Amino acid sequence: MKEKLLDYLACPICGGNFKLDVETYSGVEIIEGLLSCKKCGDEFKIVRGVPRFADLDNVEKDKVETAINFGWQWNKFTQDDKKYADQFLGWLQPVKQEFFEGKVVIEGGCGKGRHTAIAHEWGVKEVIGVDLSSAVESAFERTRELPNAHIVQADLFHLPFRKSFDYAFSVGVLHHTPDPKGAFVSLTSKVKTGGSVSVWIYGAENNKWITNFVDPVRTGFTSKISQPSLYQLSKLPTLGVFAASKLVYKPLNKIAKPVAQKLFYNEYLNHLGSFGWREQHNIVFDHLVAPTAFYISKAEFEDWWKEIGATDVKITWHNQNSWCGFGEIN
Repeated sequence: MKEKLLDYLACPICGGNFKLDVETYSGVEIIEGLLSCKKCGDEFKIVRGVPRFADLDNVEKDKVETAINFGWQWNKFTQDDKKYADQFLGWLQPVKQEFFEGKVVIEGGCGKGRHTAIAHEWGVKEVIGVDLSSAVESAFERTRELPNAHIVQADLFHLPFRKSFDYAFSVGVLHHTPDPKGAFVSLTSKVKTGGSVSVWIYGAENNKWITNFVDPVRTGFTSKISQPSLYQLSKLPTLGVFAASKLVYKPLNKIAKPVAQKLFYNEYLNHLGSFGWREQHNIVFDHLVAPTAFYISKAEFEDWWKEIGATDVKITWHNQNSWCGFGEIN
């Protein structure tokens, strides 16, 4: 933890400011220490460079299961791909790279810190990645040398921050919480008036085949077995996806797009064809490991933005299977 993170932290219990006691440093990073609320006295440890505002022993069972499963995933799938930046912008549309310049940014559900690092590269004033899972370990190692990047372990429903952010984004996370709209409202509550929010979620539209056939397997079996076992098992469906995307969808979209557009799930599988085996395996594993997953309709997603009173809201259908949302906070 870098000391300047204190400028944005607030006690998740009472909203008070913190007193910082440092045990060990490594360069500018506080590796071990303690944050004590000056108002209510609650204490939160800094462990291995990360402020810990969530104790998984005292978090609801469904959140813990999700945190454990995704924590294992993001500590296992640590690869990089030069296409990640373009993929990231696809999820944030209509936001462009230059939008990040000079902003104080929070990421709701940072996983291994991939997007936190990209946001830093794009010139933010500060970027704070938040995650409930053990993936914060990988995220910290990934970002510790970046002067304006910070990682915090916390529950999205109990965020330890002031209302001090110019921009908040969450990519592929809210639909894995027990209350996606509640998590959305909590995250957006930390954005200043005049700030902006971007969210990408699974869509209900065009995904009935998943909810009817894949979800029962996920909820009844794959999310319950050990992550190392699922890692091996998930290679089988990945093989089918990889072969289809590389040998059918990607080539056909290049030479006969009108024909390709008639294929099942064309937009998404053509998109996947841009990635190699490792990333496709990660995506398949991601769909099978989650104990909780909601598929949100456009109408329901629109209601989220109405509830927080957002303006200039833009909702985009992404790859014909998910929703990108952007809005401004008043």
